[in-house]
Amino acid sequence: MLKISFLLGLLLAGSGVAAAQHPSEPDPASAPDQGAPTIFPHPDSARYLLGGQANIIFQSHGPFHSPYEGTNSFLGRGEYKTSLIGTIYTGFQLVKSARYQTDGILDIEAAGGRGLSEALGLAGFTNLDVVRNPNLGSTPYLARYEFHQVVGLTDKNVESSRTAFSLGTTLPERRLEFWVGRMSLPDLLDLNSVGTDSHLQFMNWAIDNNGAWDYAANTRGYTDALVAEYTDRDFTARYALAAMPVIANGIDLDYALRRSSGQNVELELRKGPGGHVPSLAKRNGAVRILGFVNHANMGDYRVQNQKFLEGLTPKPEITAHAPASTMKYGVGFNFEQEVSENGRVYGQFGWNEGQHESFAYTEIDQTFAVGGDYRMSAFGRRNDKFGLTFVTNAIKKDHQAYLALGGLGFLLGDGRLNYAREDIVESYYNVHAWKGIYYALDGQFIEHPGYNQDRGPILVESVRMHVDF
Repeated sequence: MLKISFLLGLLLAGSGVAAAQHPSEPDPASAPDQGAPTIFPHPDSARYLLGGQANIIFQSHGPFHSPYEGTNSFLGRGEYKTSLIGTIYTGFQLVKSARYQTDGILDIEAAGGRGLSEALGLAGFTNLDVVRNPNLGSTPYLARYEFHQVVGLTDKNVESSRTAFSLGTTLPERRLEFWVGRMSLPDLLDLNSVGTDSHLQFMNWAIDNNGAWDYAANTRGYTDALVAEYTDRDFTARYALAAMPVIANGIDLDYALRRSSGQNVELELRKGPGGHVPSLAKRNGAVRILGFVNHANMGDYRVQNQKFLEGLTPKPEITAHAPASTMKYGVGFNFEQEVSENGRVYGQFGWNEGQHESFAYTEIDQTFAVGGDYRMSAFGRRNDKFGLTFVTNAIKKDHQAYLALGGLGFLLGDGRLNYAREDIVESYYNVHAWKGIYYALDGQFIEHPGYNQDRGPILVESVRMHVDF
């Protein structure tokens, strides 16, 4: 605890006068580190967007205490794995005017390599880039194809940072926006500029996304969806309707939305100098509240446990039930706050009802995280960054009993379980080498992997190379 307190002290340290906000300054909700250098220039004046990224992560861990292992266990012997993901981003402004803009977006992606233990055995897995079904291979696929429509509700425009999902550099201050097509819901919801970029920040998927948000997605993380957004000066409200996978962690989506869908609402409140909302020391910050309701063919942990205890099944099996549309719901909260010229802190909380099967993201029913980052500008390294965070994950009693009786989820299953919360500390140092090339050293200390205090702890070391071009 003393070491963690010392590192958090470093994170919060730093002095300096806050820079005056001006219209071109990105919102806290905008994509993290979007001003970072790239290999090739990307002119904001062009109606097209053409860019890309590649992310290579090498991870390893040594042997750890493991008196028993099951089908879905994180392996107790030492191992190492490498993952690779590459994306080509393309877009074109079909309509470009002061109040109305239409973007067409098409991204091609390829994901290869493997995760440690085939991405099994951890609720908070150590590498968000890993596809949870290694049998899909590394063949390129269409990751995103969508239209983005802006409808201005005022003649007053503000400058906006161009992203891969919104090409306009000026937008009406009060506006409606719509996205429709193939996308990943975390592209637009549950953003946090301290902790949602696995390519330049943290790597653990329970940190980059809210682990209790079982958001609609196939095993690659994408879905077909409609997102509607209303933005005013200090707040944004969002709604998303998305297709759920046919089976848990499946690649195919179910388009019968009456029986299977994910619905999400989010309210974001921004604060900073010049705004209407008070802020800490007149520095930028944001608060976001998220709610979701999923309908899908999800099993009930308590029902399957009871069937096993009554001798009706050889083992509890969450997928062994008649087809039905069941409901899972939950809430999420996250905040971010600048505390100095270079330092920021963030936190997040997530909860879902936990009675029904973990279906689309990971096996977490409750999560809490806190941490921050520090840009090394004071040392002449403006694009270098240090980050530190702690996340603790939990599952509900019926889910615990299911794993203890030998049941398997799509990620977890040691054959038995001596339950404890899964606690993770992650720290990284990201180095800007040249133009769009970055390297990072990362360490993740995991206590009670897969909620099992009979196993672990584990130290996972990582080296990452990231290229933006």
